[in-house]
Amino acid sequence: MDRSYNDRNRAQTERLKDLRRLSDEDLGRPVGEHWTVAVALAHIQYWDGRAVGALEAWRRHGLPLTLWINSEAVVNDLRLPFWREVPPREALEQAIKTSEILDRMVEDLTPAEAEAVAAQRYRVLDRSLHRSQHLDEVDRALGAGRA
Repeated sequence: MDRSYNDRNRAQTERLKDLRRLSDEDLGRPVGEHWTVAVALAHIQYWDGRAVGALEAWRRHGLPLTLWINSEAVVNDLRLPFWREVPPREALEQAIKTSEILDRMVEDLTPAEAEAVAAQRYRVLDRSLHRSQHLDEVDRALGAGRA
């Protein structure tokens, strides 16, 4: 199995770390209709955290990954008020911390474990797919705000 997702995950975590340069005003900049940069970061942290929990439950108890990660649109709508309450700088630091924890967990999977996870939910392994989607939105919002 190609494990290049580890490099992509680390690259997106580095993008998160680079956001430490942002001002508090930047972290409050709108991203779409209902989100800010900080909300996008809290969202990334939440879903990476869910992936951490899913991997832990799968490794310890053999629970299917699909029990932990589904109904994303519904969860996003329900979590939005909570994400808005997270202090912006805390949202950034928690997103970085959680992504680093998850990156290490994914890197430490044996090849057989990685194959088993991929068979159930590849996006648990390749978190770069989710992170990059929202970090690209953040970049566009920051670029538009500075133009």
